[in-house]
Order: sequence, then structure tokens, then C-alpha cells
Amino acid sequence: MSFDGKTPYRRRGVWVTAAIAVPVLLVTALLVGQALTPGPTAPERVVAKADPTPSSVEQNAEESIPPAAPAPAGLPVVDYDPAPGGFPADPATMDTTPLTEGAHPTTRIAAYDAPGGRPRAFLEPTIRGVELTMPIADRRAGWTAVLLPSANRRLAWLPPGGFDTVPLRDQIVVERKTHRLTWYRAGKAVRSWEVSLGQSGQDTPLGRTFILGRTPPPESVYGGVDIYALGSVPDDPESVPAGLRGAHIGVHTWHNDDELGENVTNGCIRLTRSGQRELLAEVRPGSSVVVVDQLPAPPPTA
Repeated sequence: MSFDGKTPYRRRGVWVTAAIAVPVLLVTALLVGQALTPGPTAPERVVAKADPTPSSVEQNAEESIPPAAPAPAGLPVVDYDPAPGGFPADPATMDTTPLTEGAHPTTRIAAYDAPGGRPRAFLEPTIRGVELTMPIADRRAGWTAVLLPSANRRLAWLPPGGFDTVPLRDQIVVERKTHRLTWYRAGKAVRSWEVSLGQSGQDTPLGRTFILGRTPPPESVYGGVDIYALGSVPDDPESVPAGLRGAHIGVHTWHNDDELGENVTNGCIRLTRSGQRELLAEVRPGSSVVVVDQLPAPPPTA
């Protein structure tokens, strides 16, 4: 199910609207009417050099670095609302290879549509007060490609400087056909859970995204466990209830487990309370999430 400050809950075919006071942090966010909250511990960081040498994505050191065109002051800022257009598609969006580094802006930086290309928007260190870390998907000619927040299957290219490089050890892979979520650490499967996913017409979006942040549950139907908001949004915003337009997809639990293994949500990923608590405790924001139809072979934890 996806979230907004006024979240309709569909239970047994009946929509109930929860009117919730939304803080400035999430004026139009669909994170269940509460502010995204940072994780309990600060992540380890390695400051990016002017021309970082990646450990997970190879780059030709002899390539010259295309200069970054000046960014007009009037460019939009990527926020919790749907991201501006013009960014390129992620060519490896279904790749389940772990993304082991993230980029955290240390100042406002311009995001481009290609190395040396056109600036399309600004990225800031936080999105409405929540620290932003985006998985690094590629490096080319001194530039760094990250998964774009508030968009599906899109990349943003960053010129050197203006961000820290953060190590990422965890990954979540969701299989739609088998209704299975698997948590990986350092490339090895740790745990798997049965999950509920998006109903017909509101399918859980395929492709690579990431954990954007967490929020407390606004209502008892969420089982009293914090929610993880993802960087992805519904593929068809018009298909979701009006109160969820402009929504993000989330990972959350429910007040019961009766519908696990079914397609019943508004696109979100619903698992058990114990599973959600474990993910919240172990998997930090910025970690990548990949939604596929089905893996070639079941993970060893299945």
C-alpha cells in the first residue's frame, strides 16, 4: 500500500480515510502522515575525492572528465514530490547485482542527464529534513550515476565533488510471482519472508530503487511498526485512490497476516511485524531494493 498524509485504507473492500495532521516535512508525502525519521545511527562515510576510484563500478582512469555545465539557479529541487523529467532510464534496472556504495550530497549539487550533459534538477543533503543517500549505479568519465529519488527506473549523473561516498552492505530483492522478499548482506541471502504486493492495476513497480527513509505508523492497522518509504512511486498515479496521488511505495507490516502472499495493496510491500522490525534494525536507509518478477533460482533462505 502506498502512503499519504490522508491515507485511505482498503480493508475487506471498504475504504476508510484517516485524516492525519502532516508536519511540514511531508506536506504532500504519502508516508502515513508522519515525518520520515533518520536511522538511529549515523552511517560510516568516506569522503569522495575529486575523481573517485570505485570499488564496485570500474572506470577508465585515462578518460578525461567532461566539464559540468553551469546549473541555472531556477532548476527544480528533487523533493518528495515526483521528480522532474528529462533524466535517463536506468539501463540495468532489473539487475540484482548488489550496489555497494551510496552518494550522500554534502551541499546542494546539480543532477545531470549524462556525463557533461544538461543539468535537470538540484539534489540537496536532505529531502524535507531526512538525510538523502542514493545507491551508486554506474561511473563513467569521472561522473557518478545514482538512482534518482521520487522516480521509477531513472538515473541522475553527478559531476565530481559535493557528495560523500557511503558504504552499503545490504540489499532487498522482492519477487512478484512468488510473493517473496529476501534480505541480502554482502551478496549473501540472510532471510526471506512471504509478502503481500500490489493489486491488479496498482502493481508493485518493477526495477531498482532504494530505501529513502522511515516513518512511525499513524494507525493501528500498520501493526505498530515503523514504515520504510522507498524512492519509487506508483507506475500509474491515476490508478490509486485520489488521496494517494503523488505517492511513494513503502515497505510495512499490517495488523494481521491474513493476506500475505496475495496482491491486495496499493503497490506497497507488506510483510510480518517480526520481519519488518528486523529490516528496520539491520538495513539502513540508502540500501538498494530490486523488484523482479522472479529470480532464476530461489534464494537459499526460501
